[in-house]
Formats: sequence, structure tokens, C-alpha cells
Amino acid sequence: METMEKSGRVHLPAKLVYFFAAGEAEGNAGMRNILGGKGANLAEMTSLGIPVPPGFTISTELCQAFYDNGEKLPTELRAAVEQALARVEGKIGKKFGDKANPLLVSVRSGARASMPGMMDTILNLGLNDETVEGLAKSSGNPRFAWDSYRRFIHMYSDVVMGMNSSFLDVAMEDLKDEKGYKLDTELTADDLKVLVSKFKKQVQDSTGQKFPTDPKEQLWGAIAAVFRSWNTPRAIAYRQLHNIPSAWGTGVSVQSMVFGNMGTDSATGVAFTRNPSTGENLFYGEYLINAQGEDVVAGIRTPVPILAAEAKRAGMVGESLEEKMPLAYKSLVATYERLEKYFRDMQDMEFTIERGVLWMLQTRTGKRTAKAALKIACDMIDEKLISQEEAILRIDPKSLDQLLHPTLDPKAKKTVLTKALPASPGGATGKIVFTSEDAVEAKERGEKTILVRIETSPEDILGMVSAQGILTSRGGMTSHAAVVARGMGKCCVAGAGDVAVDYTREEMRVAGYVLKRGDVITLDGSTGEVFLGEVKMVEPELSGDFERIMKLADEKRTMKVRANADTPKDAIAARGFGAEGIGLCRTEHMFFGADRISAVREMIVAENKSEREAALDKLLPMQRADFLALFETMRGYPVTIRLLDPPLHEFVPHTDEETRELAKTLDMDFDKLRTRVKSLHEFNPMLGHRGCRLAITYPEIYQMQTRAIAEAAALRVKAGDKLIPEIMIPLVGTERELAILRELSEREVLDVQKETGVKFDYLIGTMIELPRAALTADEIAGSADFFSFGTNDLTQTTLGLSRDDAGRFLATYVNEGIFAQDPFVSIDQEGVGKLVKMGVDLGRSVKSSLKVGVCGEHGGDPDSIQFFQKVGLDYVSCSPYRVPIARLAAAQAAITSRAGGAAGSGMH
Repeated sequence: METMEKSGRVHLPAKLVYFFAAGEAEGNAGMRNILGGKGANLAEMTSLGIPVPPGFTISTELCQAFYDNGEKLPTELRAAVEQALARVEGKIGKKFGDKANPLLVSVRSGARASMPGMMDTILNLGLNDETVEGLAKSSGNPRFAWDSYRRFIHMYSDVVMGMNSSFLDVAMEDLKDEKGYKLDTELTADDLKVLVSKFKKQVQDSTGQKFPTDPKEQLWGAIAAVFRSWNTPRAIAYRQLHNIPSAWGTGVSVQSMVFGNMGTDSATGVAFTRNPSTGENLFYGEYLINAQGEDVVAGIRTPVPILAAEAKRAGMVGESLEEKMPLAYKSLVATYERLEKYFRDMQDMEFTIERGVLWMLQTRTGKRTAKAALKIACDMIDEKLISQEEAILRIDPKSLDQLLHPTLDPKAKKTVLTKALPASPGGATGKIVFTSEDAVEAKERGEKTILVRIETSPEDILGMVSAQGILTSRGGMTSHAAVVARGMGKCCVAGAGDVAVDYTREEMRVAGYVLKRGDVITLDGSTGEVFLGEVKMVEPELSGDFERIMKLADEKRTMKVRANADTPKDAIAARGFGAEGIGLCRTEHMFFGADRISAVREMIVAENKSEREAALDKLLPMQRADFLALFETMRGYPVTIRLLDPPLHEFVPHTDEETRELAKTLDMDFDKLRTRVKSLHEFNPMLGHRGCRLAITYPEIYQMQTRAIAEAAALRVKAGDKLIPEIMIPLVGTERELAILRELSEREVLDVQKETGVKFDYLIGTMIELPRAALTADEIAGSADFFSFGTNDLTQTTLGLSRDDAGRFLATYVNEGIFAQDPFVSIDQEGVGKLVKMGVDLGRSVKSSLKVGVCGEHGGDPDSIQFFQKVGLDYVSCSPYRVPIARLAAAQAAITSRAGGAAGSGMH
């Protein structure tokens, strides 16, 4: 396979390769943009004197060069790699490709953001029929040498040659069955020689190519494959999920191999300096004796806890690393304590023990659940490891969503099927599916699923995103399923060994039950239990750590956080989550109640003003009661009420049958009514007769609503409440529209104050949701007491995109880099954002005290909140369940703003 080509016009960085070995490193932890997280931390650990196998990292900048060069490695890389490889050989006294004492290497990916399991790794590279004999002789352990060789062929043929490696799995299982073995470790050196021969034949049969025997050719193939793995579907899906830019690329770390599969005095494992699920300050991890790293994370064998106490709880007394290899365990404990103190954050580490000697292969900031993130942040403040500001910056606001949704009711009746490892907390109920494709398709149909797998692989990422929860029959707390599920806040139960999964029959057997695809099960990711059927859920109880971080966030932020709420129920939920008012009450939602829709329709089909007013008179007491209930719930907090916005056709019948019923109710001729309903039809209702345009045509609608607001306010003020109602007029595009409707609204409020004898302050403002409104905000501000940016419609009208239809192609736009993110999820700062800034600046140039907020969905998006802080908004408003997210994001925005943006987000 041709992997190299002269780079021609492709830009190459001045330095391509960064060496590290025995206290000497050309990189450091601050160079993650160039070296990737893995390469940067390997360099840093080396400089600290921690035992790291010698190696070198190829810069992330080469990743882009690789793609620019037609997916070929630039030939200029050859000399740099060969020079670094020679330095590694000199450090450890072995030679790459040498028949007597061969140097073997691992080739691993590493982007600046952690992407566990999403890109490719190759171990034991450099083996062929001659070097395997040299390894057998130099190690004195032929079984280990041939075991390493079969692992290398398996990995390389899959990752580099694109072969379906399940053919090789079948060959190995067949040989084990033939010999009567249960475990891979029972295979002898002679068995493994036979297996290697079968593997090579299968590779040639499947790919039409001989397995490469030249170690240099193997190395170039592996480096190219790791760069190529940056753009696999699973890596792209993961990047989209975590908003990782495709331009970042991955680095490639090439390291001399250390071996955990040399016998019973060797091992490999993964460890966390604290529990990544709960945040508990307890060293935590798993390992396997006589194994390599992939065995642990891929869930091929269920690993053993590192700590004796954890092993005892798991029924594995005497099997822990603490008991089996006490000296290596002590070295590991000393190393983890040092690393956590040095990096001042919870670390996720990979290690290998070769013949009793500990080697560190990786350390990185550990993925954690939201619950764990809050506990670790609070504990590290108390331990004086980090400041309050750092603690706030460490928590991903979006992850709080995990804590705000229902959990399993402890009092509900349950049928327990099994109990396994609580890999990622939360409750999840859904229909069983056995493939990622089925999970994706079910989600598109609106069905909830549980993805059941023997073990997950990185290829399952889209299914894991689509499913409510994940159940695996193999793998441990550090397996792929567990790590990825925790990273995305998805419920996961792992290592359920008594669940027999049969993909062919699409069924799972457990505890005497045979459950088919489509049967419902429930997972409890906090206890590891699996239940038959659906289990009742309850509202979550938020921990003391949550309250503490929220209180700290409130002290640090400068923007207020309100909620979008239309009912007292929504308003109570919003207050419970800490909302400081209502930033958007959509009055049209109040019109759809069964007790009032008839009156609304009567008003719409009225043929003259007096008929309309008669219908509106019926609606007035209903609207007054609505606003009164909201004011009572939000006592003392601001309430912004948007007057009627949607086009009238949304309220009228859409079928002849419904029209007939309405005609009967209104005692009106059916044909006449149908003609009236049809006359309301619009070809583009979003840009049609709606918002303030309705009130210019039919002023009595806004008169009724304003009167209802004023009468409700008068009643609450009379009862002793401090209240300043905020009346918001939507879809204003010109100053004259607002001036006319302000005068109409003020006249109504003053009439009510005169009638009731109750004086109260009030504000009248507008939504800025049309480009013209933002461009002429200085004129509009003359008639406005406040602006609220309706960024949903402002995005639609600025980009010329329909929010309801753009979903069909927006993913392609994001993949192609046309948009950095979906502009309806995170504000388009260069376009829509420029209009927001212009609107704020122009408005305040006329009224310096003009109150400005945002009430679109962007009000709950952390990236958008950073932007709103920069442009000087007074508040953001979002749905009630996103209020905690907005409170934390607003605090982060204020902290980074005070630090001039230098602090960075520090999020995981």
C-alpha cells in the first residue's frame, strides 16, 4: 500500500516530530494543540521523571497536511521519524526490525480533546516471522512472543488493511473449542504459532494482500491509518456530539512497547484517581494479569478491581492488584497521587506492569458524570487544590442536564433480572435493540430503546447516542461502553455476565427469561440493576454539591437568568431551578385550552369589530386569571408577557369535520365558515400576518390582552406585591409600529389604573427578531423600555432558513465546515450575533439604561451565553430545565470575561 508522497504545495510545520525519553522531552503539557492531549501529557510525565516508555509524537498539524496531500504521508516525515526512532533505539538498546533483539512499538492517536476509543491504535508493531523468534529468545518466553504476534496481525489487518477482524475471532474461537480451552491465556506457544499461520492466510484470502513483513512498511501504514481514523464515521459522530472542530486533527504517538502479557508477573490496567461515576475521593480502577491494554478497555475479558476492598465486594478475594503485586501497586499509588496533585484534576491513567515493573502509558483529565464533576469540584476547593473560579470553569454546564431528569422510584415494584456494574448513573427504560442501526431508526420513529450488546465498540457510537441506555454482558467499569456513556451522560450497566446475548435470534436470556427485540427493560445505572418492563420514575433530588456550585455560580455571574414559562406549573419549576423571573410568557399557548379555544375561534371568524370585541370580552377574564396566577407564582420577580404572536390560521380548524363542529357551536353557515377559514391561509405564515401586524389590523386583540395584564397587576399590587409587569410587542420591524402599539397599550393600562385606583409601574418593550429591527434599533429604542432578542426568528430571518425544514441539510453544512454548529442550537456569532451586538449598541446609544435580554432557545446554550456576556446583555431566558445550565454558563462567561478570556473554559 502506497502511504507516502512528496507534499508539493502542502504547508508543513517547522517541527514534525517531538521526542520524549527518560527525563528528556521536547514537548510539555501546554502543547496539547500541537501534540494532542496524549502526546503532551506523555512529554510532561517524562519530564517529571515518571516511568514512561521512550517514544515520539508526530504533530497534529501533520494530520491536516495528510488530508491536504490526498491522504498520503509527506515524504519529509520519513527522515524525522527515522531520526526519532534511532534515538529511541539508543535509549533502550534494541533495534527496530532487528532479528535478534527487536524493538517493537505501539502507534496511538491523540487529539487535543479526549475521544476515548474513537480513533485507532496498533500494538506490537515490528513483528514478523523472524523478529518473533528474536523476541521469543530475548524474552525467554516463546508463548508471550507468539501471543504478541497474533495480537499484532489481528489489530493491523483491521485498522490498516480494512479487514473484517471477526474472521480472525472465529478462527481463534474454533481453535479454543478444538483444544477444549475457555480462556485465551490457555493457548500454548505451539497453538499460537498455528493461529498466526491461520491469521495470515485469512488476511490474504480476505484482502488479496500478503500481510506486510517489513517493519518500516508496517510503521508507515500504521501512522497513515491513525491519521485516517480522525475522519471515520464514529470519530465524526463523536466530534459532533462534543462540538470538537474537525480542523484540530490528531497527533500520533509512537512508543516502545512494554508488555503486560509476559506472564503472571505482568499486567495491564486503567485507573482513575477518583471514582468517575460518583466523584468519591477513592482510587479506582481495573486490571488484568497477562494481558494487553485493549483487553481491558474493549471488554474482551471482564477485568479485576485494583483495590482489595473492591475485589472483595465483587467476589474476587485475593485477585486484586493490591494483593497480587503489592510492590507494583505501591508504585502506582505513589504515581497517581503525584499526577493528581500536579495536574490538579482527576486523572484517567493507563499503565502496564512488565515483569513487576510499572510503566505509565497515559494520563489525561478523566471523563466523569455530572454528579462526579460537582463532587470533585467541591472536594478540590476544600482540599485547596483549586480556586472557586477554577471549580466553576471545570464543570460542563450541559452535563447538568443529567441531574435534572427523573430517576427510578425506589418504592416502585420491580422484577430484578440481574445486577452488574453501575457504569454510568441514571435511570433508563426502553425497548431492547441489539444493533446501533436499530437504535438510530427507533429514535427517528420517536421510540425509546435500550442498546444491548455483548460489548460495545467505537462503531456503536451513533446507537449509543440514540438509545436511552446501554447494557453489555462483558466489560468492566473502564470498558469502552462505560467510558463513552459517562462522557455523554448516558445510563449504562456493564459486565452483566449472566446475560446471554444472541444476535442471530435477536434475544437475550437472563434469570429464566427469554427477552426478544422490542421487549421493554429498565436499567439503573447507579446500582447496576436491570429490571423487567417499565419502572416508575420520580423527580430527581439535587445534592448539596449541586446547590453549593449553583450558589457559587450566582455569586460570580453578572447576567440574570430568567425562564420561558407560560403556566404557573412551568413558573414553579423555573423558580425551583433558580430563575429570577419570566423572560418570555407566550400568551398564545393560553388560547389552546378546551375552555377557551371556541371563544378564540369566534374572535377570529368575526366579520366586524363588534363581533370580535364580543368574543374578546369572553376571553378577558380567562387571560386575567392566567396573568394573575403567574404574578402570584413569581411574586416580586419580573414577568415579561409577549402579546399574541402566531398567525390566526393556527387556531382555526384544519379539516371539514372540525369546521362543521365549529359552525354548529357558533350557529354559523358551514360554507361561509369554510370560506372564512380558507381566506386565512398563508403561503409563508412565518413572514405573514402575525405579531404586531395583527394588532395594527385588529388593535382590539392587544387592547384586551393589555387590559388583562393591567387588571391582574392591579389586584396583586393591591394585595401588597411589588410588581412591574413587562409588556412585550413581537415582530416589530419599524419604530412606527411600536409607537402606535405602545400608545394603545399605555392608554389601556392608564384606564385600568384610573378604574381601580391602583397605581403601578410597568414597562413596554419589544422583541428584536427581524434584521431591520436590529439595524434601526436606535429609532425603535425611542418607544421601547426594553429589548428582548428573539434569536429563534432572528436566526431564521437573517439566514433565510426555516427552522422546521433546515434539519434535513444542516448536518451536512456542519460536516462540511460551512457552519461551526447548528445555528439554531448555538448562535451564529458572525452573522446573527453581529445584528444582536448592533441592536444592543444602537439601542443604548439612545437610552443608556435600556434593559436588554434574550429569550430564544440560545438563552440556554453555554456557547451562546459566552457571546451574550461579551455584548453586554442584562439577562438570558430559557426553558425551566435549562435554568441551572444557564446559571453556571453565565458564571463561566463572567469569570472568563474578567480574565480577558485568558482563563479558557477548562471544560471536560
